[in-house]
Amino acid sequence: MKDDPLTLREYEIFQTLQELNDCDFTVIGGYAVNAYALPRFSVDCDIVIKDKNELKKIEKPLLRRGYKKEADAELQYSGRFSRYEKKLENNFTVSVDVLIHAVADRMTGVSFSAGWIFENSDKKVLRGKTITGELALRIIDIDALLVMKMISCRPTDIRDVFMMIPKANDKEWIKSEIATRCDLTDRIDKITEKVASKQFKDGLSGVYGRLDSKVFEKHKKAIMAFY
Repeated sequence: MKDDPLTLREYEIFQTLQELNDCDFTVIGGYAVNAYALPRFSVDCDIVIKDKNELKKIEKPLLRRGYKKEADAELQYSGRFSRYEKKLENNFTVSVDVLIHAVADRMTGVSFSAGWIFENSDKKVLRGKTITGELALRIIDIDALLVMKMISCRPTDIRDVFMMIPKANDKEWIKSEIATRCDLTDRIDKITEKVASKQFKDGLSGVYGRLDSKVFEKHKKAIMAFY
């Protein structure tokens, strides 16, 4: 494990989340995706809390584990947040980003309240990509996570949407939630254009591993049928 930065970081995140399990937070971002799709690796763990009082409870075990609060940090999301970083063996870094009150996407300016995120979340099992551990945590629901990622529409988000979309529970709800916040057609067009490109499958394999052609086509069909 010492020679593998991916395993080292993921092990640290799982151990950290286990220590935070008595705190009131919801997991979003890449680690939330792992609850619904083939696990992928993420350097950062994003969690959402309702207020600063909860931050005080979360901060204590983080500092105890050797994390340091960073004054300046660049996130996919804007708004009130605190980033905690820890140096691991061989100078590898892992971080926990704590988003407070709300989550605002930097690219679009769209904001999601902590209340909305908690309302659309539940206890689920989180599995690792490079380790065999499992954790039961409050994780954002797949439909709400799809809303957030379809609005953001970064290349990483589009890959995550592609992997999760066949498991969506209520596509009409997803479309409605997106449409109340931004241009639904623009978001879907951007996703379908990216998925249809020749480079998309190679980029997907680089993150999730090689996909069987039938599985890839099944996911692609689900994306194209989202209208």
